[in-house]
Amino acid sequence: MGCAQAAAAEPVSRSFFPAVGQPTSSSRELAAAVFPVVNADPPAPTSGPSSVPSSGLFDEITPESEAALQRGLDWLAKNQGPNGNWDSNDLGLVGMGALAFMAAGHSPGRGKYGNTVKRAIDYMTSKARADGVLNHSDAQRDMYNHGLAAFVLGQAYGMTSGQDRKLNSVLDRALKVIANTQCEDGGWDYRAHRQPAGHDLSLVVMQAKALRSAVDSGLEVPPEVIDQAIRSVREHYSPHGGNRAAPEEEQQRIPGQFTYGKGGSGGTIAMAAAGVVCLQEFGQYDDWRIEKNMIIIGEAIKKFPELKSGDGKANRNGTMPFDAYSLYYVGQALYQVGGSHWRDNYPRLRDYLVASQKFDAANIAEHGSWMDHGAGGGGRVSGKPGQLYGTSVACFILAIPNRYLPILQEGRIESLKNKFGTR
Repeated sequence: MGCAQAAAAEPVSRSFFPAVGQPTSSSRELAAAVFPVVNADPPAPTSGPSSVPSSGLFDEITPESEAALQRGLDWLAKNQGPNGNWDSNDLGLVGMGALAFMAAGHSPGRGKYGNTVKRAIDYMTSKARADGVLNHSDAQRDMYNHGLAAFVLGQAYGMTSGQDRKLNSVLDRALKVIANTQCEDGGWDYRAHRQPAGHDLSLVVMQAKALRSAVDSGLEVPPEVIDQAIRSVREHYSPHGGNRAAPEEEQQRIPGQFTYGKGGSGGTIAMAAAGVVCLQEFGQYDDWRIEKNMIIIGEAIKKFPELKSGDGKANRNGTMPFDAYSLYYVGQALYQVGGSHWRDNYPRLRDYLVASQKFDAANIAEHGSWMDHGAGGGGRVSGKPGQLYGTSVACFILAIPNRYLPILQEGRIESLKNKFGTR
């Protein structure tokens, strides 16, 4: 019986948690491999990705980028509000705010921004619905908010050593929702329900990242759910001007990329990067589709203006290299693949963010922030929510070289490749 059929007949009801704070033996090795200990005071960042040869190392973190990250985190802390949600009911956006701090090494309740992170996490867990869905806004945003929020809670679970029982309970139910709403083709719909076919690639990647976050922290995730998700990602790849049903050998000879829909529609930079991130995070390192999409991402990066603070080109208007949604995945794709893709392109993202950050020390509502506006246009969120989204993503991108999050573990993790070896 196919995994989707099995899941439909028997929804996942068991706990993803073998015991509070205690991963199973099969998960413990992977969790230890990918989860660094986060202290009250973040340690010094490590050197470049293991995939970059020693002769090709570069300064991933500059004094200017460190200062920009600190200003961004200060903006998030000062504008969070007493409820911990930045005046937003969108749990995905609140989760991004928390993720910015965790990526910089600040865990819930510990360190300089510990209380800021804890307030955000507490807000998210307090707003979880009775059915386990992490969405407090329009039902059409169920699985977008749910996937992103569950991903962030999975990272927080590891950082708190699984000792927060409320967090454990909410995360456990959230993972069940993901498993039980997976569609028969391996994808997901916008709303939290099962149906024959998922809607688009963006929803697959949102849920897949949440599942990988759980795996990182030592939780058991049904491998058939992930296998189906990986297959769905591959089904969203389209050769340019070619036949999607053609043999892989034929498709490898022509350009192509991941697209929003399975029919080849929506060939955006965001989808190209999202597909790469999903395959990389589940150990599909040798998939030929990855390099096809990295070429497209690299070409897009070359097209936006190169800004560097102090060169007279900085306009300090809070724009980003790409819109926040795209940048979130582009930064991760560059890092996960590593090598020349990371070395040649990350500095351009970093330096653009440093040069465009809003700078007005007398105005705490603006100083240190970014907006959800890309250099070439685009942007999905406006107003203060867009400022939260843009600043959170910018801080996350600037913090990637710190490698504090388990999702940013360096190098190949062969146990992932062996466990999720679907082709």
